[in-house]
Amino acid sequence: QVQLVESGGGLVQAGGSLRLSCAASGRTFSSYAMGWFRQTPGKEREFVAAISWIGTSTTYADSVKGRFTISRDNRKNTLYLQMNTLKPEDTAVYFCAASRSSVVITRRDGYDYWGQGTQVTVSS
Repeated sequence: QVQLVESGGGLVQAGGSLRLSCAASGRTFSSYAMGWFRQTPGKEREFVAAISWIGTSTTYADSVKGRFTISRDNRKNTLYLQMNTLKPEDTAVYFCAASRSSVVITRRDGYDYWGQGTQVTVSS
C-alpha cells in the first residue's frame, strides 16, 4: 500500500510558477507509475500528467503541454509537478495518484491510491 501527501500549492499570479510535491510512503514507490490530476468544483477530476515507474516515459494533457513538467525521484520517494506560465484556468485542487501499472496511465480508474489534494489558485 502507498500513502501519498501533496504539498506546494498556493496562490500565484498569472504567468507565475509553482512546484508541487507528492511524498509517498512505503518502499515500493519506484514500482508504481504516477500521475497528477486536478479538479474544480462541479467538474470531474481530470488528467494532467503521468510518468512511468522508472521516469523515462511521460505524457501530458494538451492544456498543460509545454508549461508543466512531471518528474520523480525514486530515491526520495517523491513525485513533482513543475508548473510554469500559470493561467487562471489552472486553478484547481491538484491530486497525485499511484498506479500498479509500470507504464503511464491517463485514465482516472487506472490509479489505485490517491493523495488528499493541494489547492492551486492562479489570480488574473
